Formats: sequence, C-alpha cells, structure tokens
Amino acid sequence: MAIEDNPRTREQYGQELKRRREAAGLTQEELSQRVVMSRTHIAHIEGGRRRPDAEDARRLDQVLDAGEFFERFLPTLDGKKVAEHFAEAAELERRAVAIKEYASTLVPGFLQTAAYAGEVLGSGHPAKSDEKRDSLLATRLERARILGNFDSPKVTLLLSEAVLRQVIGGPEVMCEQLQHIVELGESRRIRVHVLPFTVDAHALLEGPVKLMWFEELPPVAYVEGLKSGRIWEPQGTVRELEDVYDHALGDALSHRKSLALIRSVAEDYEHEAQREQHS
Repeated sequence: MAIEDNPRTREQYGQELKRRREAAGLTQEELSQRVVMSRTHIAHIEGGRRRPDAEDARRLDQVLDAGEFFERFLPTLDGKKVAEHFAEAAELERRAVAIKEYASTLVPGFLQTAAYAGEVLGSGHPAKSDEKRDSLLATRLERARILGNFDSPKVTLLLSEAVLRQVIGGPEVMCEQLQHIVELGESRRIRVHVLPFTVDAHALLEGPVKLMWFEELPPVAYVEGLKSGRIWEPQGTVRELEDVYDHALGDALSHRKSLALIRSVAEDYEHEAQREQHS
C-alpha cells in the first residue's frame, strides 16, 4: 500500500508510533536503544517532522510487536520519484535554510539543467523507459525550485574539478550546464568553490557529502554511495563531517577564481561544440 509522504500522513504515523510506544511502557530513550536509532530521531518521527527508512520501520515493528504496521504504512514518495535511499534527504533538502555540498563527479541534482539531468538519469543500469526517465527528470527539475528564493537556503557548493571535466551529454550540454552554475554564482544565489586537480589529496577524497541546517531541527549530514545513502543525525558526527568539509574548502579556489575557471571551461566546451557542428 502506497501512503503519500506529506505533513499529514507523517503526523498520523508519528502519533501511532507514540501511542504504541507508550502502550509498551517505553520512553523515547528506551525505544531508541532497542531499535538502534537516536532518541532525537524517534522524537522527530513522533512529531511528524521525519520519516524512518524501511529498515527502521521493520525494527519498530519487531520491538513494538506491531505486525507489519510501521513498514506497511510508511509514508513514501509516490511512484518512487527519487531513489529510495535519497527520499528522506530530498525532503530535508526542501526544508533546509542552509546547504553545504561537496560533489566529486556530477553536478548536484538541484543545480542540474534539463539536458544534463536527462543524460544522467538515462545512463543508469538497468535501462529505464522514456516514461520513467521523464518522471524522474520532472522531479529532479522540481528540486531546483529551492533556488528561486534568494534568501533561503544559503547554498555553498564545493566541486571537484572532475565535475567540470567529466563530459555528460557532449560539449553543448556541458557548456549550458556550466554556464548555469556561473549565472547562479554571479547572481550571488550560490557560493561556488572548485577543488582543482593540482590540490592532489584532500579531506573529501572518499566521496560526496551534503550538510543541511534547519530552523526547527538540528543539522544533519547526508553521505551517498552507489545506490545507497545515509542520513547522519548524531551531532558529534555532523560536526566532524562539517570540519572535514571546511578543511577541504580551505584547499579550494576562491568564489571569484572558481567562477573564472568554470567560465573558461564552459567556453572551451562551446568552441568544441561549434567545431563539431561545422565538421
């Protein structure tokens, strides 16, 4: 049964969790220890501010002897419009007042142009139908709406130079994508910093990370791998990841120099596209 993930369904889900927890005579701390979740996460679920992932829901069912209630009635994004491992992160991204993100190979999803995103979404394995790809593309482009508000979220983007050099969809697509980033940076909508290849080893070599801050929730970190992703809530871990991010940021080019580099690479792609058209 697909339950649409929205504020009302999360609130109802949280109320049921609180009712069953109290009926079992457990505090939030006691439940958190038994299901291997943080007490803060339990509190946010009960308050309708967060949703557990599928594995968390299964453990709640087991500990509270709830049959399959929490797994069956887990609010989800209808039609899996984003990857399951990214669903909670996508929700948090929409609510964030500040985002700091490091990208190692691809432009972050909420900054992707339609052409670039279409190439990325169409390249996965197994192959997707055109209808499925277009549905995912619409959702990805919808994420870009958070950049329509000049005041929030405040976005700091740290890019490996590999993001600029990895050709996705050909030189014309890359030119448009990099120009889009330059325009956002020049309009002061985002801050952009590039980690050039000349830096050699740096603190974020192990992979991408997204740090998010909120008005009513403590900050979280999202770390992603191949077909997997994890939200980190413990504040010690979040502060550690923020420190790693800041350390790598110290090795990056300034905002002004980064925009100049991105603009230069975009021009190279533009010239290459023109040569291809006349060849």
